[in-house]
Amino acid sequence: MADYNFQKIEKKWQAYWEKNQVFNAKADSSKPKFYSLDMFPYPSGAGLHVGHPLGYIASDIITRFKRLQGYNVLHPMGYDSFGLPAEQYAIQTGQHPAITTEQNINRYTEQLKNIGFAFDWAKEVRTSNPDYYKWTQWIFMQLFNSYYDKNEDKAKSIASLVETFQNSGNFEVNAVSDEDILEFSAPEWNAFSENQKQEILLKYRLTYLAETTVNWCPALGTVLSNDEVKDGFSERGGHPVERKKMMQWSMRITAYAERLLQGLDALEWSEPIKEMQRNWIGKSIGAEMLFQVKGQDKLIKVFTTRIDTIFGVTYLALAPEHDYVKELITEGQRKNAEAYVEMAKNRSERDRMSDVKTISGAFTGSYAINPFNGEEIQIWIADYVLAGYGTGAVMAVPAHDERDYNFAKHFGLEIRQVIEGSMENGSFPGKGGTIINSGFISGLEMKEAMDKAIAFLEEKKIGKGKIQYRMRDAIFTRQRYWGEPLPVYFKEGLPYLIEEKDLPLVLPEVDKYLPTEDGEPPLGRAKNWSYTTADGEFPLEKSTMPGWAGSSWYFFRYMDPKNTEKLVDPAIEKYWGAVDLYIGGAEHATGHLLYSRFWTKFLFDIGVVRIEEPFSKMINQGMIQGRSNFVYRIKGANTFVSSGLKDEYETSSMHVDVNIVHNDQLNLEKFKAWRPDLADAEFILEDGKYICGAEVEKMSKSKYNVVNPDDIIERYGADTLRMYEMFLGPLEQFKPWNTNGIDGVSKFLKKLWKLYHDKNGVLSVSEEKASKDELKILHKTIKKTQEDLEHYSFNTSVASFMICVNELTALKCNKREILEPLAVIISPYAPHITEELWTMLGHKDSIIYAKFPKFKEEFLIENSHEYPVSINGKVRSKLPLALSLNREEVEKAALSDGTVQKWLEGKSPKKVIVVPGKIINIVV
Repeated sequence: MADYNFQKIEKKWQAYWEKNQVFNAKADSSKPKFYSLDMFPYPSGAGLHVGHPLGYIASDIITRFKRLQGYNVLHPMGYDSFGLPAEQYAIQTGQHPAITTEQNINRYTEQLKNIGFAFDWAKEVRTSNPDYYKWTQWIFMQLFNSYYDKNEDKAKSIASLVETFQNSGNFEVNAVSDEDILEFSAPEWNAFSENQKQEILLKYRLTYLAETTVNWCPALGTVLSNDEVKDGFSERGGHPVERKKMMQWSMRITAYAERLLQGLDALEWSEPIKEMQRNWIGKSIGAEMLFQVKGQDKLIKVFTTRIDTIFGVTYLALAPEHDYVKELITEGQRKNAEAYVEMAKNRSERDRMSDVKTISGAFTGSYAINPFNGEEIQIWIADYVLAGYGTGAVMAVPAHDERDYNFAKHFGLEIRQVIEGSMENGSFPGKGGTIINSGFISGLEMKEAMDKAIAFLEEKKIGKGKIQYRMRDAIFTRQRYWGEPLPVYFKEGLPYLIEEKDLPLVLPEVDKYLPTEDGEPPLGRAKNWSYTTADGEFPLEKSTMPGWAGSSWYFFRYMDPKNTEKLVDPAIEKYWGAVDLYIGGAEHATGHLLYSRFWTKFLFDIGVVRIEEPFSKMINQGMIQGRSNFVYRIKGANTFVSSGLKDEYETSSMHVDVNIVHNDQLNLEKFKAWRPDLADAEFILEDGKYICGAEVEKMSKSKYNVVNPDDIIERYGADTLRMYEMFLGPLEQFKPWNTNGIDGVSKFLKKLWKLYHDKNGVLSVSEEKASKDELKILHKTIKKTQEDLEHYSFNTSVASFMICVNELTALKCNKREILEPLAVIISPYAPHITEELWTMLGHKDSIIYAKFPKFKEEFLIENSHEYPVSINGKVRSKLPLALSLNREEVEKAALSDGTVQKWLEGKSPKKVIVVPGKIINIVV
């Protein structure tokens, strides 16, 4: 084979890997394990663009490197295949989402295989397959049948809680539960009806049904998560979203808040991601207290981290969704307050949390009583207060809180500075207003003041000290079709689980993928969507699970995907354990990563798995941005001006498809074919070429800057694509895609190929012993590559390969002693070409079974050094001398050098300074 034919080579080796199942992994206790994982992809209809494989290439390089180091590697791939896009397409076209999903998965798989990833395809999972979501349903059932015991700090069986109720009631039960739990004795429990018992247990279960304020999108007919809403509209489709109360399934992720917080310390994740999770969990230590509403039998509960500022409270602020709002609005304030509530309730919580500039609110007309001094304070409605965080009400201390201050300033409310004890050290400096001194906590430091205030609350039975978390329980249902059915039926309005033997509860056929005419979810269209028990036939839950359900545990199923009896075999799970390297986007910090950690901790509690954290090390890859190209049209004419000439005319710019541009030069014929309406356009050229303008933007279809990896592979090959994506810059950074630079990587691979061949294209490898210089070049590269890969620094390795090949080419090196290990160290980056070279070198097994060469320091040790010789500060000579010489020997050699003697002009030096291995300084 004379030339480097990458098309033929790459197809050959991809077929070999698949046929021989080279990357299939099995638990093997004789080898150390390495579990490498990429974040679960959703197979969209658009397929991959060149930005998508960035993280996959990095993880693939690491897995290949680990195999060469002797590790047993698990590197699977699968699809998060339930999702709204397929459902929306089904609604528009009537085509079943399963068909669309299958087509998209086939396209994705083809593209991934073309890039040459070392995935264990035998372990592929898809969340929309019943044999997979059987176990997602099973996990839901375990959560339903569990509660969280605060004393043992873990989930326990709900059956053990029932036993406690039967024997001693709930007086001594210390569990995570709803707040409206009433105390009862064992006789009282045993006397309750079945329905009463189930209602009580629902207040303890880790997954429960309750009325919850949600983001409801009428156009999509479903509830949306906060991440799916932007400025009151759905991110997909831009439809209006309103806040409303609905019965929803939720999961008590809040029960695990402290463990989720503490667990972050042991994880090798980036600090910004950990900080995002800490902020999302939002631990606060403070006090919960009750304010009596004046003239009404109502108590407003608030939580504060600064109870010692109680004497600076000038108003209470309630969330627009607070249960008491309607009853607190007086006739005189009704028109204004109700209009405000209607406006405010449709803003998403995410928008309200992030918007610190917009100030809006309404006075209810009602007043509350400060229990510390009996003072009447106004009750306002403000959308900066969130119903789902804390109690949905805050005691406002404007002089010591920025949002309270801005609100008070805007509406002309009183501002008081509390000048006593620790108040001067508040988190927000007091700004103006009345200076007060209550005398109650004068002179006390903050902790002492808070302790005294909490003691007062507890004595009066109007409050207590409390630790609170910002994180809310996770809403677990969506009113959609294309998702996991919940294994729940309803009897007398209360939820019960179907039997495990009836799993999976398979998604039924429906005539349309829209809500019913009565507003029920699409599953309401299914025929016989019911469950039969010995007591009769009962309706099944019509909502489905959210998109995050199947992706919260998939890393366990990869270990043992064909197991029909268990979620994962305990021995297999024990061997593979936590994911050693997880690569994916930072945008999942407060969604997928939190839910996965929550489910893992729960599965640990019930003994299904042996790890509490799923991902030991995580790297968040940056985004590859698009490089847009522009053409410039003379206004009012059908003439386009080359970039360098555009300032001579009045022009307007227009995006042009980057795939018809090469090195910023526009292919005019392809342009005319791309835009037939401009087939008659004229062009003003520079040196016979039309040069486009360029700008870095997000890669998107609308900017015509999406680059398909298939096109790159067809033109340059998969190895070039892989190496070029790594060469663009550090993995974690954002960087622009620029096809202009890909030629250099392509030329490098051709140069690597030529290193193994003579000028006639015939393999030419010598058995001759390598020279010292050749060994030095090789081992310098081995050392650099290993260090880079151990620190996940990929771009610098590519640069070192280029230097290495250039230096070996200059030496005309063709020694097997050099070329064999060179192929091995480059193989993680460019697996196809190195497989071919490895075979040509006479090896019968894949290069993946080779050993990563060991770096030997001896080959980098220098035996001599070229000393610069300075005379009176100026370098006059250079002397190559052995490093074994001592100072006196170096000085003697320097003074006897002819060039030095010439510059000394017969004079004796006043001083000779020798720095061994560095320089010689002579002062005359």
